[in-house]
Amino acid sequence: MILGVPKEIKKDEYRVGLLPVGAELLTKDGHTVLIEKDAGVASGFDDRRYSSVGAQIVEAPDEIYRRADLVVKVKEPQPPEIAKLREGQIVFCYFHFAASRGLAVACLKAGITAVAYETLKDPQGRLPLLTPMTRSPAECRSRRGRNAWNGR
Repeated sequence: MILGVPKEIKKDEYRVGLLPVGAELLTKDGHTVLIEKDAGVASGFDDRRYSSVGAQIVEAPDEIYRRADLVVKVKEPQPPEIAKLREGQIVFCYFHFAASRGLAVACLKAGITAVAYETLKDPQGRLPLLTPMTRSPAECRSRRGRNAWNGR
């Protein structure tokens, strides 16, 4: 399978859809991993980290959308990306379809298979990919409250 990781283009999104360790495991299993140039830089992973484990660095997202069987992102596809999706392609990201009927319709029209992180459940029925998002604000409030109580 060919997996592609484009650079996130949504405003204020700095994460990357696949870490170098994931690229390494996938390439060792015989998959081709395409990473858009500088896709991981804002997350602290330069292109050498990916290429050193077997990923191929590509110059532009068009090649990823043209070649990849599976596109791995963080955030939902933005309008310029939706235009590049092709029928039969699998896209793995946070879609949040409930918040955007237009996105759901566009993905249906494109003919993709959308795998939404926020819908994946573990064997106990929990949503583990949402846990970091819910825990973080609560932990921050807890720390702020504790610090205020201690007079800091």
